[in-house]
Amino acid sequence: MQRNRRTFLKQAGAGAAVLAAASALPTRFAVAQKAKLKLGLMLPYTGTYAALGHNITDAMNLRLAEAGNKLGGREYEIVKLDDESAPPKGKDNAARLLVRDKCDLLIGTVHSGVAIAMAQVAKEENKFLVIPNAGAVQLTRQNCSPKLFRTSFSNWQPAYPSGDVALKDGHKTAVIMTWKYPAGFESAGGFKDSFVKGGGKIIKEILPDFPSVEFQAGLTEIASLKPDCVYVFFAGAGALKFMKDYEAAGLKASIQLYGPGFLTDGVYKQAGSAAEGIKTTLHYADDLDTPVNKKFRAAFKKATTREADVYAVQGYDTGTFLIQGLDAVKGDISAEKPLIKAWEGVKIDSPRGIFTLSWSHEPIQDIYLRQIYSGDEKLLGVAHKALADSGSGCVMA
Repeated sequence: MQRNRRTFLKQAGAGAAVLAAASALPTRFAVAQKAKLKLGLMLPYTGTYAALGHNITDAMNLRLAEAGNKLGGREYEIVKLDDESAPPKGKDNAARLLVRDKCDLLIGTVHSGVAIAMAQVAKEENKFLVIPNAGAVQLTRQNCSPKLFRTSFSNWQPAYPSGDVALKDGHKTAVIMTWKYPAGFESAGGFKDSFVKGGGKIIKEILPDFPSVEFQAGLTEIASLKPDCVYVFFAGAGALKFMKDYEAAGLKASIQLYGPGFLTDGVYKQAGSAAEGIKTTLHYADDLDTPVNKKFRAAFKKATTREADVYAVQGYDTGTFLIQGLDAVKGDISAEKPLIKAWEGVKIDSPRGIFTLSWSHEPIQDIYLRQIYSGDEKLLGVAHKALADSGSGCVMA
């Protein structure tokens, strides 16, 4: 099946390949200096995660523009594709970019299920994959690869400190509610790792199908169970709907709501009073008082008229990551070993704070505690300093 897909896509570009073969190839150096790099950008531009895809894209373009729109002195073009947050289409879409469109590098995506499919195709085609959001833990654990890098987080990372926060707030019982898909399971797992270890008890896990926003049955169950707190994993339009429904069900006033920052980021202004008081943990906070963050937020607002969020930060940092690595090899993406070494050694001065990469190609980063207060997100402190994912099961081939 995989070979058939690849054969079909390669045949689509066969004519161009014949023409190319008719002329002598330039040297590697000349290619690196003259031919444009092709970056395959696969993100959601429609559906529940559309706003996330647009913020990642616009912030990455902002960062590349700051560097003169060149990578290692080499011009580039971006081939965009809407992945629709649809895992069944993930392999064919990734193959379209890498095989048919002959992209040199693959960048994406938001949905963990789609990213897993992308990683499989990138490995088959022996291409680099840079992940600007999707946090599926297996990508930097058992399915890690020398050519796979993540500039965002593992799903476990932002969730793990939240359990400790809930315990410190005096809560002993919790209900977990999340979409029934990999990101939800892994986020729930991070919360459980710290909450249960610290003596807390999980009463129930409620798992609506992705991307359903029919939450009423779960909210009714929470009301009957009466936990001390609730931990949830939702994002985008689904998160906005959940917060509003949680308030409308009368739960907000009596049961503290926790989650990773994706619950509120990009939607808390629209949520209004429904977001008030929610505590989240994440590798970014809007009001981080650093020159880099202030400059970035102002530049993003000027370029897009929108406020920056964590997704924009990750897009911006993906741009920095591309710049640092490809500058080190003067734009020669075929210099694979030096490029891997350069990317493994990055130190990114990000709006989120300085971060480096772990041995499994995952950010080692601070996780912040934030709370929505008087209609704004407020930084309460650092929930966990320099948190690294375990990378368990990772063997770099």
